[in-house]
Amino acid sequence: MIHPSYTELMEVINGGAEIDDEPLVTSRYSVVLATSKRARQLIAGKEAMVPSSGKKPLSTAVEEIYKGKVHILPEEAEETTEENEI
Repeated sequence: MIHPSYTELMEVINGGAEIDDEPLVTSRYSVVLATSKRARQLIAGKEAMVPSSGKKPLSTAVEEIYKGKVHILPEEAEETTEENEI
């Protein structure tokens, strides 16, 4: 079993949204895109925000998102992303 599960990740990602707001991620596909984008950033040399010694970049990316260290932005806001936002 994979931990955290897709549903747990989706709950964490959408947890900070207001009640009237549209959820940031609505499918497993959205979670996969976000984690893979962060993993590519880590491979390119960005510093991990959680202890990552011995972990693969994708595992580190999943942990960062699950712990709320990395925030996902809606598509229209991607041009102005900061280091801890994907």
